[in-house]
Amino acid sequence: MGRVSGKVAIITGAAKGLGEADARLLAAEGARVILTDVDEANGARVAAEIGASARFVRQDVRDEAAWQALVADVMAREGRLDILVNNAGVVEAGNIENTTAEAWHFIMAVSADGTFFGCKHAIPAMKQSGGGSIINMASVASLQGVPAVTAYCAAKGAVESLTRAIAVHCTQNGLPIRCNSIHPAGMDTPMVRSMGTKLAEAGMLPPADAPPPPPTLLGTAEDIAQAVLYLASDESRFFSGQKLVVDNSLTVTPGVVPA
Repeated sequence: MGRVSGKVAIITGAAKGLGEADARLLAAEGARVILTDVDEANGARVAAEIGASARFVRQDVRDEAAWQALVADVMAREGRLDILVNNAGVVEAGNIENTTAEAWHFIMAVSADGTFFGCKHAIPAMKQSGGGSIINMASVASLQGVPAVTAYCAAKGAVESLTRAIAVHCTQNGLPIRCNSIHPAGMDTPMVRSMGTKLAEAGMLPPADAPPPPPTLLGTAEDIAQAVLYLASDESRFFSGQKLVVDNSLTVTPGVVPA
């Protein structure tokens, strides 16, 4: 207990799924957590359930002005910012031939733009706080080709590359700010559970006679929260610019592309 005691964290996309698990665990380990999301009802509920160490702020991560206002508010109320978890993300079914421009821009804006704005405005606040840890949620989709979610792959690839650039920037400028990415495989979250329906609606389910993919074990949101806790804590003080893959060996084993 107390691995992040006294620290202040912003967690985006915290109304459910991975972000909710991150908020609950960081709060349990002593952090003051600010949960953000566009889902006001669930976000407020989760913050209330966590208790006095949490509060909810409605935020659209695509809006740079909203980021500026959020960070200013956190600094005014809390006096510091130590942890940023850029967790907000969306996924839609679509391969390179049928993904619409609208879907592409939406997915890229939430994951890539949202992460960019968050890092840009958190770093000055973390300078004032004496340092910090930025944790960007990527995906194994940025490490493997997943044709059914082409835009999501691209968005998470941008997050992964941005993470490295930020880490090097901070190190070269002598800033005690670390930046790392986490790459989950399929976790048992509302977003992952929705994918079957989305693939069906897009007409992208595999044919009935197709061989089944290799069996995989779905992880839990708490599995990712434990990785977030490590990166948020001082235990990972020499860990920056890295990708932490949480996938039960999925990206090590052969894929299902026919020989």
